[in-house]
Amino acid sequence: MTELKSIAKDTAIYGLSSIVGRFLNYLLVPLYTAQLAAASGGYGVITNIYAYVALILVLLTFGMETTFFRFANKEGEDPRNIYSTTLILVGTVALLFTTGILVFLPAISSAMGYADHPEYVGMMAVCVAIDAFQSISFAWLRFCHRPMKFAALKLLFIILNITLNILYFAVLPNLYEQYPDTIGWIYNPQTGVGYAFSLNLVCTALITIFFWPELKEFRYKPDAQLVKRMLRYSWPILVLGIASILNQTADKMIFPLVYDDGQGGKVQLGIYGACVKVAMIMAMITQAFRYAYEPFVFGKAKDRDCRETYAAAMKYFIIFTLLAFLCVMGYIDILKLIIAPDYREGLRVVPIVMAAEIMMGVYFNLSFWYKLIDRTIWGAWFSLAGCSVLIAVNLIFIPRYGYMACAWGGFAGYATAMTLSYIVGQKKNPIAYPMKDILIYTAFAALLYGGMELQPAAWHPVARMGANTVLILLFVTYIIRKDFPIEPIIHNIKSKLRRP
Repeated sequence: MTELKSIAKDTAIYGLSSIVGRFLNYLLVPLYTAQLAAASGGYGVITNIYAYVALILVLLTFGMETTFFRFANKEGEDPRNIYSTTLILVGTVALLFTTGILVFLPAISSAMGYADHPEYVGMMAVCVAIDAFQSISFAWLRFCHRPMKFAALKLLFIILNITLNILYFAVLPNLYEQYPDTIGWIYNPQTGVGYAFSLNLVCTALITIFFWPELKEFRYKPDAQLVKRMLRYSWPILVLGIASILNQTADKMIFPLVYDDGQGGKVQLGIYGACVKVAMIMAMITQAFRYAYEPFVFGKAKDRDCRETYAAAMKYFIIFTLLAFLCVMGYIDILKLIIAPDYREGLRVVPIVMAAEIMMGVYFNLSFWYKLIDRTIWGAWFSLAGCSVLIAVNLIFIPRYGYMACAWGGFAGYATAMTLSYIVGQKKNPIAYPMKDILIYTAFAALLYGGMELQPAAWHPVARMGANTVLILLFVTYIIRKDFPIEPIIHNIKSKLRRP
């Protein structure tokens, strides 16, 4: 229980930075959707390019975050040497990548469909290279149990990014109309959506300065034997990471390529990308859990009771994410306000995407059985299977069903990877997960969600949210009675109050 409290504490701090950060970042969604009309396809461009960025980030880090945690926690290894070696590897790859992109920028941007705006591709290439380098320093902060600096830097980036975006997408356009000669020195209306990428690059570069203490005090002397061992461990994680990120982004890359109407594809992709943002609260939760859980698991691996702890952590993760699912769907009438009205037709994807994110989180929890026995190749196979299902669904059904195929493709892909990992894991490295409790919680949450969906469409939003609140409270009541009984807590408080 002490270990679970430790996870909860770190998750709260990491989660605060992640959830508050994502919440603040939501300000960009209403900003972009208000300034970039759905029919313009501008938000579709942002969605498409950031999908490529997510994939490239996985390629540039090539599994070295997980590899760093694994080797830094091994007996006889020097964590500082592991850290410096990891930085050298990732930094070298990032530098080579950036150089290659800039040299062949016209051809690459043309192949991606941005021949008229190669600067979009160039800026994001430099930005993602810096992100990859920073990810190792962020991993060092997690290893050293320094969540406060981690959270502070994450939030600083987001605050800077949001402030500059508000300035360039809301304030300066209005001032330009009144004072074009003066404002024209710092703002060009023709840049448009390009500011989304240039501002991201500026903020990312500025954050690097704050990592100077984590960069200056290490001896950067490559250890050839260590490099070989780390790469041997990391390459299956790279395959796993590619497949996993494709499960999240392949639909956004495939959509413009297979949708019949080129401009229409960008419009529809923009609608889908905006509505997916509403569902991203589940991604915040799983990311926060991962930040705290990954270093904990590798450090806990030597303990005898580690399997019981992993099983309990899985159960509480699922309980919390199901509650989050009900809260989002119960108050969707409020959350939908973050996107402009001409994007809201795509809100039907939200429950599907959230369910897929829950399965992704479960899959992440299941992944430790092969990471701890150094058989990461299994994760590569599972993720490739899930990715294959996702891509097949997208290629076959996008021309007919549009972005709904994207949502269901992600659901099917994660369900495949999760199921395979559980089945094989129970044979190779079994953990006694409380499946009965998990299934009961899942069924109860599904029943309550069904009650939300069956409400008459004619109901006023306030009435709907009132009824949904009752349903959510039923779920919370069950959680408290089943797994978080308050009677012992009250008794403990009373006992302390009685003491002289």
